[in-house]
Amino acid sequence: MTIEENKVRWGVISTALIGTAKVIPAMQAARFCDIHAIASRNLEKAEATAAELGIPTAYGSYEELLADPDIEAIYNPLPNHLHVPVSIQALEAGKHVLCEKPIGLTAAEGQQLVDAARAHPELKVMEAFMFRHHPQWQKARQLVSDGNIGSLRTIQSFFSYHNVDPDNIRNRADIGGGGMMDIGCYPISLSRFIFDRTPQRVFAIAEFDARFQTDILASVTLDFGNGTSTFTSSTQLAPYQRVNIFGDAGRIEIEIPFNAPPDQPCRLWHQDENAEIEEIHFEVCDQYGIQGDLFSRAILDDTKVPTPIEDAVQNMLVIEAVFRSAESGSWESISAG
Repeated sequence: MTIEENKVRWGVISTALIGTAKVIPAMQAARFCDIHAIASRNLEKAEATAAELGIPTAYGSYEELLADPDIEAIYNPLPNHLHVPVSIQALEAGKHVLCEKPIGLTAAEGQQLVDAARAHPELKVMEAFMFRHHPQWQKARQLVSDGNIGSLRTIQSFFSYHNVDPDNIRNRADIGGGGMMDIGCYPISLSRFIFDRTPQRVFAIAEFDARFQTDILASVTLDFGNGTSTFTSSTQLAPYQRVNIFGDAGRIEIEIPFNAPPDQPCRLWHQDENAEIEEIHFEVCDQYGIQGDLFSRAILDDTKVPTPIEDAVQNMLVIEAVFRSAESGSWESISAG
């Protein structure tokens, strides 16, 4: 049987909405992914979800799924405080791991997963920043690296939604909620992706909800030494997202940078040194499916994953510096990872 005919058998840990509504359907439609099982702490819920999505096997505990010898890889969309411990359990059970962002509650916790991954070099581990794999971001990065906007100077990003539900995990500080952990991590990740390095220092202003004790509005500047990135993220503003990438001889604007729709084309605009603007269209695709296939191919081919797990710790180091700066009112250096 050729590699093209193979599929990786996946198990999904939890019936979280991001998995059931977005990731699982995308991976089921992908070429190299076979969603074989799903687990919940509630067997009835797992069985109902499995029936709804056409998943063959349902388990009433994560441990049962991890013990299934037919499962080769797991997708972990659990709440943030369970990302690292359950992912380490999966590695110890011999499973490859695709874990949702952010990788953990702290950089130190994320490093525990890195260490566990290094102890199992035969297994693949990656943080699920799906946007990086969308063709629009691959194109944007290529335009920058090829010099099509001159020298990269600054990036401006905005990402917001409005959610004041006290029961929503995004508003629960005790399990890693808050705007920075949920969506502020995206502008940080994209900035590191485009600059191809980690910033040297950070300055941030943040507002916290008195009820939830989570950050609800943050404005941040990342200093990369040879350029900057500024962004605003919020969980209590009108929903919006946009990214502008500026060079000294051009500009790139991405219309829907993060939640690229799976059912309609996407577009970006490239402004050249003559101020002429080209609108670049991208065919309908699902970034979650692309991510699943890329990870599965790394397993099938025994090649490196697109983004090494060490990258996740670097993102967490920046997030921690953001919170330190918001508290100190000063620039904060990025700690060594």
